[in-house]
Amino acid sequence: MQLDFFPSRTLTLYLARLFITRTVGVLLMLVLILQMLDLLSESGKILEYQGNGQPQLWTYVTLRAPQLIARFLPYSVLLATLITFVALNQNSEVIAMKAAGLSAHQVLAPLFLTAMVVAGVSFVFNERVVTRSSATLKAWQGADYGPLPKDSGVRANVYVRDGANILMAASVSGQGRAMVLSGVSWYRRDGQGMVVEQVRGPRATFAGNGWRLDAPESFDVKTTTTRRPGPLVIAPDVEPGQIAISKVDADAQNLFELSDSIAELRASGRRTTELEGKWWHKLSGPLSALLMPLLGAVAAFGLARSGQVVIRAIIGMALGFTYFVVDNAALAMGNFGGYPPLIAAWAPFVLFALVGETVLIRTEE
Repeated sequence: MQLDFFPSRTLTLYLARLFITRTVGVLLMLVLILQMLDLLSESGKILEYQGNGQPQLWTYVTLRAPQLIARFLPYSVLLATLITFVALNQNSEVIAMKAAGLSAHQVLAPLFLTAMVVAGVSFVFNERVVTRSSATLKAWQGADYGPLPKDSGVRANVYVRDGANILMAASVSGQGRAMVLSGVSWYRRDGQGMVVEQVRGPRATFAGNGWRLDAPESFDVKTTTTRRPGPLVIAPDVEPGQIAISKVDADAQNLFELSDSIAELRASGRRTTELEGKWWHKLSGPLSALLMPLLGAVAAFGLARSGQVVIRAIIGMALGFTYFVVDNAALAMGNFGGYPPLIAAWAPFVLFALVGETVLIRTEE
């Protein structure tokens, strides 16, 4: 019986149902509260753009909610684990299961199975929904909540060097020679790196030998005069491919798109350590849900009448939140080159899996 992790189908379904309903309940509570607070802070900026109203507020909610769900799903699994275990402990259900011959791992097995399903759903949700909503929301914010970009591949606040000069765009849409820059600023600098001219325009398209800027406005720094010349061709040294890889947002790209971006950056001799770490974290991040039952298992065992249930729950919560802190710290260290990307993404997961398993074996097995 000790080698059969699911000895009772009824018990497995019972524990899985308890766990998943509490996970969904906690997630909905967190997302609703955080969404309201976030909307309060952003509603002024959204309504500041003339013509925006309630439809734009709802649009913001639909774009922001997936980000909140993805970010706080692991926390919801942790809190749901503690709530489930504390209730089972106080009702002596854990004692009944152990008296029936179940080991601690058998008690946890239905929760591990459910957490694995949650991790799979989280991964698909991140790849199919969160990346698209993140790209659209960042582009919309880059346009100061103006007309919502139709192209989900729009990138905001792009910066690229044109020799000694600088080319900036509030947003970029399209690919290759069909690429369009919006909110363009081009800074011409002298040999000492000082800006001598600033050229602005609402839109620029690739002209083969540079970027054709429509309705430009030129400001001469030395004479402090402004003039409006005809259409200009600027940034002759900048190709669409340079702009495509000038700013890669890992949160707005799925695994395949990010893989292509990393390959392009590596081929151009650019540093890719940060993006590689985030690529691996797209796999290890959703799997953090699988750790939560193990880290929160300390709340499941021990006698409820001993008065230590609250202490055990606090210990489980501390282990879970410590994992998130270490995970973020390792990812940050990987971004700075302190850890290899693979180690930065997976070391916290492996470390806390060993810690949780050690605590469980030494205290209950």
